[in-house]
Amino acid sequence: MKKINIIILLLVMASSILSCTTSKRNPLSRPFDTELGTVPFSKIKNEHFYPAFLMAIENSKIEIDAIASNTDEPTFENTIEALEFSGEYLGRVSGVFYNLLSSHTNDTLQDISFKVSPLLTELSSYTYMNNSLFQKVKSVYNNMGGLTDIEKRLTENTYKGFKSFGAELNAEQKEKFKEYDTRLSELSLMFDKNNLAATNLYFLELTPEQVAELPVFVQEMAKEDAKAKDIDGYIITLQSPSYSAFMEYSTNRKLKEQLWRAISTLSYGGEFDNSEIVNEIVNIRLKRANLLGYETHADYVLEDNMAKSAKTVNDFLAELSAKSLKYAKADMANLRAFAKSKGAKFELMPWDFGYYSSKLKEDKYNVSDELLKPYFKLDNVKDGIFELCNKLYGMSFTPNTTAEPYQKDVMIYNVNDKGGKLLGVLYLDFFPRKSKGGGAWMNTIRDQKIKNGVEQRPFVTVVCNFTKPTATAPSLLTFDEVVTFLHEFGHAIHGLYATGKYSSLSGTSVARDFVELPSQIMENWATQKDFLQLFAKHYQTGEVISDELINKVIEAKNFNAGYSNLRQISFGLMDMAWHSIKEEQKFNVAEFEEIATRETQLFPYQKGTLMGTSFGHIFAGGYSAGYYSYKWAEVLEADAFLAFVEGGIFNPEIGEKFRKEVLTQGGNKDEMELFVNFRGHKPEVDALFKKYGMN
Repeated sequence: MKKINIIILLLVMASSILSCTTSKRNPLSRPFDTELGTVPFSKIKNEHFYPAFLMAIENSKIEIDAIASNTDEPTFENTIEALEFSGEYLGRVSGVFYNLLSSHTNDTLQDISFKVSPLLTELSSYTYMNNSLFQKVKSVYNNMGGLTDIEKRLTENTYKGFKSFGAELNAEQKEKFKEYDTRLSELSLMFDKNNLAATNLYFLELTPEQVAELPVFVQEMAKEDAKAKDIDGYIITLQSPSYSAFMEYSTNRKLKEQLWRAISTLSYGGEFDNSEIVNEIVNIRLKRANLLGYETHADYVLEDNMAKSAKTVNDFLAELSAKSLKYAKADMANLRAFAKSKGAKFELMPWDFGYYSSKLKEDKYNVSDELLKPYFKLDNVKDGIFELCNKLYGMSFTPNTTAEPYQKDVMIYNVNDKGGKLLGVLYLDFFPRKSKGGGAWMNTIRDQKIKNGVEQRPFVTVVCNFTKPTATAPSLLTFDEVVTFLHEFGHAIHGLYATGKYSSLSGTSVARDFVELPSQIMENWATQKDFLQLFAKHYQTGEVISDELINKVIEAKNFNAGYSNLRQISFGLMDMAWHSIKEEQKFNVAEFEEIATRETQLFPYQKGTLMGTSFGHIFAGGYSAGYYSYKWAEVLEADAFLAFVEGGIFNPEIGEKFRKEVLTQGGNKDEMELFVNFRGHKPEVDALFKKYGMN
């Protein structure tokens, strides 16, 4: 038996007793007694979360104390592995809470998030700044002979984690680091809360005359959105399906400009202003990086990514920007000429792009969202993606009728591999609501791991904001929504194939600039004829999409590719600019953004408009100094997909190789090694330009 300090032992016993006495009252206090251990959402109330967090945090501290005070010689098992498996209670509470916070939130949950945030930051400090514990970790790190490759990787990651959280700082510096981390956690929550509130606050009310020109599905969507706000009439919101459809189909430039300016000044000024929060976030991130010996926040973040350095990222973005610019300018010249040919007597502005771009695409390829949507019934698209995964990997999807959804529209599936083994439980949440953040994402409610010989399979969510069903039609997706579905499902597959003993090395626990490979490679199937014919059937007639229409989709796949590519690059440049600052200062957020992205902007600059105050990826998510990873991973996937192009898009042997070498590996190996193991060579940037027809 391990020698454990008697005080710690007593605390553990006390915690166990307290946990037993509270378990009957709080369903979060112990593993869920349900089939497969799924979350019994109906039994969990708002008031359960805060006390559960308090108990779980204290329990985690007791576990940390037990590891730190163990008088045995530090080993991988009693230090590194013990740390890896600690915090199970907290993981259970956090997994449920933070998924609800982003997907189905309310004022109470948001208030709890602000109360819990400093406590979680304090727990991180309690762990990573524990010198006794760090010395044990360091001892194992310095004596890794005899460990397996995976054990070495976990040890290295643990050691680096302690260093990046300030383990080597002196006492005064540690207090500063804790102060910075606590404040950053609060600011990220405030940023997200403001964005959600500002998005929900704004709407554009339309008259019947203004609605009349719009397609029926847009009219019905506008009526449903108005009904949700108890308005008798029609409204356009800043939620993606509503906003995008109006900008694409309306001819009313005045209203479109109003709507565009609303979304382009979101959380900039007014009650839900994020500009001061952006300033504080970037300055604190800089100070924290400096404290750890890094010149910039970007240097701090990128050290463990595939790119390794800010210079590599900036050089990469510069190369992409230079190669994309002439194609983007050509796209804009074509658009301006087309608008002029249609009678436009004004300079093209950003709020004109959606309309004229859609019309030009329709004119050039005789294809449009309105033409395609009847073939993209959501249920059919879902079934098509399920079948694709079955053909490539042998996955099967069975409705789970016993697990509880956290919201009535959520669908739940058990996912099995080709041998019938359970891979995990999948939650699909498709439609916008005021309790849900904007955009689309994948997350896990429960991670995969193997502890004491027992495997825990993951619970994965795919959350989107797709076009809702109307009174006369089911949910019919735009082509872009089909692509988004494929993207997020790629993340889900990565998460479901999580394999191995340690959750921090499985599934999507990989470098930020590698994690988008499994998601972005899935997007390629959206323009593959054999895939589209699996599911694209007219929702009224059942007619399979014709070869002629598919050919138009394929021909149009690189429409405005230069413009789209440059736009995505501009986001990466903005992110890197914010996180490459070297001096703390007060920034005018709009002016800073304009300067950072000036070389990539193709429309006349509109003073006072910006994206930064609503750029949740970098100010409230995990993509600070990492947004470039979408383009980085796009190079990886463009090269990797060529294997399917060459060998067959449903080729199970290639699918199995991708599953084995990429999807199941998690972070067990260096990410470049994973890519080379699949592809046989390092990724080539030219593959991206070949994909877009810009070579």
